[in-house]
Amino acid sequence: MGARQSDHATLTVSPTDLLQAIGRGEADFITLLAADLIQGVDAGSPIVGLGGVHVGCYELFAKPDIRRLTELKGKRVAADDPTLLKLIAAQVGLDPAKDIDWVSGTDPAVNRLELFAQGKIDAFLGFPPHPQELRARQVGHVIVNTAVDRPWAQYFCCMMTGNRDYVRDHPVATKRAIRAILKAADLCATEPELVSRRIVDGGFTKSYDYALQTLKDLPYDKWRDYDAEDTIRFYALRLRENGAIKKTPQQIIADGTDWRFFNELKRELKA
Repeated sequence: MGARQSDHATLTVSPTDLLQAIGRGEADFITLLAADLIQGVDAGSPIVGLGGVHVGCYELFAKPDIRRLTELKGKRVAADDPTLLKLIAAQVGLDPAKDIDWVSGTDPAVNRLELFAQGKIDAFLGFPPHPQELRARQVGHVIVNTAVDRPWAQYFCCMMTGNRDYVRDHPVATKRAIRAILKAADLCATEPELVSRRIVDGGFTKSYDYALQTLKDLPYDKWRDYDAEDTIRFYALRLRENGAIKKTPQQIIADGTDWRFFNELKRELKA
């Protein structure tokens, strides 16, 4: 979703730059992890959360001798999204800053998945296609799957996010964009083989099998059943408790969300 359509040209940005790109108006809509959306709102980025898409992108793999989260204390850990793993660790009483030896995720030369596969780190939180690759290679085992494990499975993972000015100035286009995203989510659930082929043909991934497994594993058809505001409240509480944001959950909701279109489309796009 990190692209802006203008005169049939598409602007593509790297995942790490999505939040900055939409804040600068270089993109109109993206999907963003709920915790990252909240941190952007807290930092004053001109963005707005518009609704949820699905639950559970991330899986935490660990070495065979690590059976539970509390055993990550003192271990070397890496993550595709460190913010989420810090919240997961804090949820079981670990101090992410003191109890975990973090392997930096900012250096593009560091292949975190390979470090885990080689046994050089103890645990790795991965985003598709990394979990699918680790399973195919039979590396490690999953100790947290955010698609099925509570409390993470009770809330949206990826949230539709828009540039605040664009959403305000173009409400009709905004609703059309959200409708297209939600209909695409339904298509992922009903025709995963077709969508997987289109993902490969579009150059988004090389592996049809990994794409298909991802689409079958994630509950793309459940977006009607989850509450976007509850998701923001849950993650904002966790982030504030851990000192990651200053605003209260209610301030985040008031300053950085607009559920009008999402709620309308829940009624209009009935299953």
